[in-house]
Amino acid sequence: MKKREFLTLEEFIKREKAKARKLRKTRWWRRQLERGICYYCGKKVKPEELTMDHKIPLSRGGTSDRINIVPACKECNNRKKYLLPWEWEEFLKNLKREKVG
Repeated sequence: MKKREFLTLEEFIKREKAKARKLRKTRWWRRQLERGICYYCGKKVKPEELTMDHKIPLSRGGTSDRINIVPACKECNNRKKYLLPWEWEEFLKNLKREKVG
């Protein structure tokens, strides 16, 4: 029987960041950057201006797997911070309401 490994949050984040660094070197990630499109705002930006973002942040249990990683412009990535996808959507809705109202 395999022994179960329990990690502290700090250990978990450290492990997931290492996985993300490896993923940055893959062809898959290079293709994401070449498209030059921010996952959140949809703007076309230079590939070097895109950052790697975890849709579900590591601090909230997200992992460094392809399904959870997207290219984001620096502005969106900085504004999103630690928000979960549905919290980010709510943030954007409120932002649009403020601009209209």
